Amino acid sequence: MLGVTIKEVSLAFREGRMSPTELCRKCLNRIRKMRHLNAYITVTEELAQKQARESEARHHRGVPRGPLDGIPFAVKDNFSTENVKTTCASRMLKDYTPPYNATVVQKLLDQGAVLLGKTNMDEFAMGSGSTDGTFGPVRNPWSYAAPYREQTGAQPDSDWVVAGGSSGGSAAAVASFTSYLALGSDTGGSTRNPGALCGVVALKPTYGLVSRHGLIPLVNSMDVPGIMTRSANDAAIVLGVLQGVDVRDSTTLPVPPSLAELPDDFSVNGLRVGIPKEYHAPGLSPETVEQWSRVADLLEEAGARLEQVSLPHTPYSIVCYHVLCTAEVASNMARFDGLEYGHRSETDSSTEAMYASTRHEGFNDVVRRRILCGNYFLLKRNYEHYFVKAQKVRRLIANDFTCVFSSGVDVLLTPTTLADATRYHDFTQEDNQTRSAQEDVFTQPANIAGLPAVSVPVALSRRGLPIGLQLIGPTLHDRKLLSVAQLIERKVGFPSIGNCSDSHHGESGASEGATKREQTLAA
Repeated sequence: MLGVTIKEVSLAFREGRMSPTELCRKCLNRIRKMRHLNAYITVTEELAQKQARESEARHHRGVPRGPLDGIPFAVKDNFSTENVKTTCASRMLKDYTPPYNATVVQKLLDQGAVLLGKTNMDEFAMGSGSTDGTFGPVRNPWSYAAPYREQTGAQPDSDWVVAGGSSGGSAAAVASFTSYLALGSDTGGSTRNPGALCGVVALKPTYGLVSRHGLIPLVNSMDVPGIMTRSANDAAIVLGVLQGVDVRDSTTLPVPPSLAELPDDFSVNGLRVGIPKEYHAPGLSPETVEQWSRVADLLEEAGARLEQVSLPHTPYSIVCYHVLCTAEVASNMARFDGLEYGHRSETDSSTEAMYASTRHEGFNDVVRRRILCGNYFLLKRNYEHYFVKAQKVRRLIANDFTCVFSSGVDVLLTPTTLADATRYHDFTQEDNQTRSAQEDVFTQPANIAGLPAVSVPVALSRRGLPIGLQLIGPTLHDRKLLSVAQLIERKVGFPSIGNCSDSHHGESGASEGATKREQTLAA
């Protein structure tokens, strides 16, 4: 049961073949077994059991709130959760407990979903590996799956690979079958990157389609709550619940909630699929190029029209992103001063000394470095040269996408990452800024332009690790993107993780392949 989709679990609830309390118990047991992945910072066991009992009572009365009633979910630890610690994986907020829920969390709870816990991440979402948080790195579940271990002879304690970031805990939670869906944040690719590396579907919605209220901000003009699930249809169900206007977020768009699933008969016949030539970037692995070509051919065989397109300002996007990101980070991090909430230094010689000491103790080197860079770009003598110029380049990048989509192209097909997941030992040999620049090269342009994008797993590499591809579409074409993603899912037949066990830790796999779903549900 742990390896099936939200749609299948919801049906099992309605038919009485599984109860929310029983499923909640299975997920909590699974979290304990998968503890070595370090995917969760906080597990809300008592709260989850209470919510599951309430959901079960509604199902017994025949009045479930919707398709998510009783479905276990996890939340990245930078979304506010009422009476549940929200740490941003930082010493600065290690004891912070918000008095309210983020809008996206509240919407899931209103639908009857069951909160299992808060997931691990890079500190304040600054990173691309989920290795820089104060609670330690997240391990990719595929490190312990049979394909990787058999292909590489990997040793569990030394050769495990990163989960991607900064929402690595959420991706690992879904990939390891501890949760059916997870929320992440996506500023430059922080859901799609770990989604690709962990082999799950990861959606970055159109900017403004989903409320940011209660998401502790990194870059206000690019942050988007992301959705991670095991299938494109599950992502569509969750998006339908989360989308819409929020009076607490003035950037939200007037799109009504929708519980509609993706159509089974969606056809790509006549669909124009653009292949951006600038995405053949340095460092792109041959295996990723091979899968990119294979999926493009599959779409063409299904009736789509392929055409090469140009996004000429793409080479400047990563530098543009760095300037704008650090500038907004410097502004957003100013609130953490030790005076109102969060960590407070014991230094008391003066207010200025307490302020400086608090920020030195509370932030790691990565966060402090980005604050310093951002403040440098915002200095009066530098503002026009860096920040204003980056805003102009941002407009050029957005215009590139506008020109391509206005020419009749429906979706863009690109890689999500340069290659499959990197071993932790190798990943940590480079500094955070260098790693982020490498990992965000394909994902951050969609954030700069505010466009929807989804990463879908398409194959295992020769090392036995997931490879993902990305679809980018015009504003508010999220459902069309997911429909194309669903077709790709069916064409490529991406394998189930099958075995997420670690013999060294004595864990047992609990994955059921897609071919066994009917048997599992009938049990």
